[in-house]
Amino acid sequence: MNRETSELRAPVRAFEPELSSTRVGARLARLLAESRLRSWGLSLDGAPLVVAELAANAALHGSSERQGFRLALTVTASALRIEVTDTAGHRMPGTREPDEDAESGRGLLLVEALADHWGVTSGPPPGKTVWAELFLPDR
Repeated sequence: MNRETSELRAPVRAFEPELSSTRVGARLARLLAESRLRSWGLSLDGAPLVVAELAANAALHGSSERQGFRLALTVTASALRIEVTDTAGHRMPGTREPDEDAESGRGLLLVEALADHWGVTSGPPPGKTVWAELFLPDR
């Protein structure tokens, strides 16, 4: 199996809740992800933190509370793919070095450090999906 590619094979498991674009919705995304990964027998220490960062960004920058955001966890034989879809396709995220005294702006740097791959996909209109993949440990 080639671990250098981000192509996913057929999903083994999937989970896709819709959540409100609030702090509570972002917190719930992390809790649901932790619970689901545990029920699947997966121990990926960084995965809940990646979910938390992507969900917080969606809640803060990506959707109105009425529109919410979608979290998707997909497990294949080789990777966990985390996707957060919101309705603000006109606001594309990117990493940047925040000022030393800034209290925010480090989330995607953290995602970049924890994930094996991450990126942004436009659509479906008017939205976008920010995704990250974490390779599963060899079993």
